[in-house]
Amino acid sequence: MKKTEHVVVIGGGVIGAMCAWYLCKSGHKITIVDSEKFGAACSHGNCGYVCPSHVLPLTQPGVIRQTLPTLFRANSPLTIKLRWSPDLWNWLWRFSRRCNRECMLEAAAGRHLLLQSSMRLYEELVNGQRIECEWTDKGLLFVYQTQKHFDHFATVNQMVSEKYGVQAKPIAAAELEKLEPALKPGLAGAWHYEGDRHLRPDKLMQSLREKLSGAGCEFIEDFSVKEFVANSGECRSVADASGREIAGDAFVVATGALSPFLNQHLGCKLPIQPGKGYSITMPHPRIVPSTPMVFEEHRVAITPMHDKYRIGSTMEFAGYDTSMNRKRLAMLRESASVYLHEPYAEPVEEEWYGWRPMTWDGKPVIDQSPRLGNVTIAAGHNMLGISMATATGKLVQEMIDGEQPHLPLEHFSLARLR
Repeated sequence: MKKTEHVVVIGGGVIGAMCAWYLCKSGHKITIVDSEKFGAACSHGNCGYVCPSHVLPLTQPGVIRQTLPTLFRANSPLTIKLRWSPDLWNWLWRFSRRCNRECMLEAAAGRHLLLQSSMRLYEELVNGQRIECEWTDKGLLFVYQTQKHFDHFATVNQMVSEKYGVQAKPIAAAELEKLEPALKPGLAGAWHYEGDRHLRPDKLMQSLREKLSGAGCEFIEDFSVKEFVANSGECRSVADASGREIAGDAFVVATGALSPFLNQHLGCKLPIQPGKGYSITMPHPRIVPSTPMVFEEHRVAITPMHDKYRIGSTMEFAGYDTSMNRKRLAMLRESASVYLHEPYAEPVEEEWYGWRPMTWDGKPVIDQSPRLGNVTIAAGHNMLGISMATATGKLVQEMIDGEQPHLPLEHFSLARLR
């Protein structure tokens, strides 16, 4: 493809923004189209982790046995809203079939490649392009309440270290109290992934917009793509419900959890379910953690930012539900209270939810549309959109430009999902 041709990126989240970034640097004219505002959906209120530590997918041996008794409880970190949804039940069936060691390691291999590449590219981006996003290198703590779970993680850590070279450092209870005074005494300990980083998502998106605008990128907001206008097996333009069209020479679909609504036009069935996560953003408590941390037994994450503080996570399979579940928000506070002296502060600045694009094998789709030869799909990044964004953007640029991909694409192909 000629470097001066026009690429329309559908989706203004972090994946779409990074695709636009690398395509723009490669010489393309770029238009970013979003159904809402740029950076306003799942890329806004997440915990901002760039975490090569998250190699393993959710599909791990024993996970069904461990979670099934609590899966339909309202106060469970992972919950499913009972309803008639063939797509959801098929997704859950496919997910359950992959909860074994062989499938876990197969998914982990692809995730590891994407996460490692993304980290290298983030370092280049932040240091070389002066992207202002509160990039911080404190690592990530996995904090455990009970000795049983702390000890079990040693086995996981050894396996991940041996296979992928990603290793956490154990921190005993006494050392943890000194390292992180914000934590209550009496915890079992923590595992520290020193190679992880964190950033502030809204500032990342704001900085990317400024850089892209300066390079001539056009932003069209409040435009919901409903149709691909095609001819001879290629897309010529995209249209909304009112018939407005945006023409282009190539197109990128980076619409996250909303991607399945385009299945018919793309000629495939993207196995993506919206996994609803929540966060609460507030000022710093008086005793604020210095390091981001995950409370694995409660599935809650903490992110200290420069002048803000965020509690986030939980997973709710409730379809495309737009309500704010107050019980889920209360769970975040209650879980943080188990571990922290001062788990939250007032006034709360934002209560937020977002739909994570969950695939049943834990890997994204980065591939061409089977129906439209000039449409590239980049969707389904699960809970790792921020972490995988740069490598995804680079891969999409390489695919569109006909370059040798810097990672093997078979890990992320549509063919694996048949």
